[in-house]
Amino acid sequence: QVQLVESGGGSVQAGGSLKLSCAASAYTYNRCMGWFRQAPGKEREGVATINNMGSTVYADYADSVKGRFTISQDNTKNTLYLQMNSLKPQDTAMYYCAASPEWITSCFIGSREFRYWGQGTQVTVSS
Repeated sequence: QVQLVESGGGSVQAGGSLKLSCAASAYTYNRCMGWFRQAPGKEREGVATINNMGSTVYADYADSVKGRFTISQDNTKNTLYLQMNSLKPQDTAMYYCAASPEWITSCFIGSREFRYWGQGTQVTVSS
């Protein structure tokens, strides 16, 4: 099993920024990594995914966060990040880090390849 531990969540006013981190117990360079979120009463939705197996970083973002969120990872630290800027109240949700099995190159928000999940970190954006 791959253990994933999120951190960095908190409460922020609209327009503010937060940076989430996800520490993985396994390598991140050879798998698809992603951030998902779930607001109360809503289905879980993909926020961003990243495939960094090669020298080129491939990232996929939900339309609702494009231009505001940036996903990245430090493979030397096996850590995934989500920089969130210009936060909006509708960004309020529990944010989950997720990982695919090794060597999965199908990496996008709608992918069903995610198998490992963290416990989540709460992000609350107030007006």
